[in-house]
Amino acid sequence: MFDPAKFVEEQVAEVRKTVTGHAIIATSGGVDSSVAAVIVQRAIGDRLHCVFVDTGYMRKDEPAQVRESLTKAGLNVDFVDARQDYYAALAGVTDPERKRKIIGEKFVRIFEREARKFDAKWLVQGTIAPDWIESGGELRDTIKSHHNVGGLPKDLGLALCEPLRDLYKDEVRKTARHLGLALSERQPFPGPGLAIRVIGEATPERTETVREACFIVEDEIEKAVKAGKMQAHPWQYFAVLLPVRTVGVHGDVRAYGDTVAVRAVESLDAMSAAYTRIPHEVLEKISVRITNTLGKKVNRVVYDITHKPPGTVEWE
Repeated sequence: MFDPAKFVEEQVAEVRKTVTGHAIIATSGGVDSSVAAVIVQRAIGDRLHCVFVDTGYMRKDEPAQVRESLTKAGLNVDFVDARQDYYAALAGVTDPERKRKIIGEKFVRIFEREARKFDAKWLVQGTIAPDWIESGGELRDTIKSHHNVGGLPKDLGLALCEPLRDLYKDEVRKTARHLGLALSERQPFPGPGLAIRVIGEATPERTETVREACFIVEDEIEKAVKAGKMQAHPWQYFAVLLPVRTVGVHGDVRAYGDTVAVRAVESLDAMSAAYTRIPHEVLEKISVRITNTLGKKVNRVVYDITHKPPGTVEWE
């Protein structure tokens, strides 16, 4: 049985022995990177430098929320505004594998630049087992290239430190609880962010649409749980903007609008998942609010009832 206390003790000792000099870590505010940051900080103290990169593909109000949660966790974080850099790099890109690899490489280039400020030689990542398993290699097929694995450039100028590499999501959450992190139950959010929840080109405008749709999905589900209409929060729940336009009616005018898919799943370790049976009353509220809020941009909402496998949790 997994023992989080023993795991933390072993990893702190291993990092202390391995990581010499300064290290840098990308802290997204998610459970994986936050647990990795706390473990490494316990090992090397103020030789760890945390960096939060605003890629422009974060959830609504997320940068401010991340700043607050990481400060409460006792981490010192530098914030980098790279929104325009990412929008430019992803302009015209529609292939999901290219998106992930572009995002992964740009992450590393930013951290290489930040690392030079501290003469850091190590890059700490919150990589967990499903990341490298799904990214392929050796005898494994590539399901999707995770930006922190398949997106890493071959000429990476930093040594890697990945203390959570052999853990699954449920074990990371147990470790977060052991460390007393308030974000231990935070739902997973992909490293590439909303860029892979916009199917097709992730323009600033389309990203803003899916950002608002994701917020509505999260907000309505959280309200439903609080009101007792759902027993618990799904393991992960969000919206996806599809590259599909369908005919609709706005007032008395025929119009074409975008389609949003709602996705919610139950899982333990992210290796498999079952779709969540959300009550129709809640789905209706989500649909009405999305189409009312987003006006002429979105006129159709669908619900994804695909398990993993054959699907994946995210659409890209």
